[in-house]
Amino acid sequence: MKKKLSHIDKSGLPSMVDVSKKKITTRTAQAQAKVLLTSKILNALHEGELITKKGPVFQTAIIAGVMAAKKTSELIPLCHPLLTEDCQIKIVKSKSGVIINSFVKVTAKTGAEMEALTAVTVAALTIYDMCKALSHDIIIEEIKLISKTGGKNDFNRK
Repeated sequence: MKKKLSHIDKSGLPSMVDVSKKKITTRTAQAQAKVLLTSKILNALHEGELITKKGPVFQTAIIAGVMAAKKTSELIPLCHPLLTEDCQIKIVKSKSGVIINSFVKVTAKTGAEMEALTAVTVAALTIYDMCKALSHDIIIEEIKLISKTGGKNDFNRK
């Protein structure tokens, strides 16, 4: 059986997926983004946080990521609105920048991977916005789904 795009109808037009017949299950998703920072920015870190004139960068990025996860269906046209039951964002320093990880949990008829991906993306953009006064040489890279559970097919990149 040939796979088809789920958001395209028989006539080739965009279409929201009908989830009315799906079972409600607990679904989780984890996503990750890497943000490469300059040594000037990394050297400004103090006790795992970067304080700028706009405020604490990582704390603000965590809040932005959670807010974004909850608004995913408003940002991505064919996503179903989901009640986000849990959203955790962790930001850890790496050798060349930071790694942002998200975990999203819902009990619904459709999954949470778009919410997890949106969370890390907006958190990364928040870090960029708050650090660009120090340097525009910031690279957001490798936004990816790490895992998802609870739907028709589980996925695990680990």
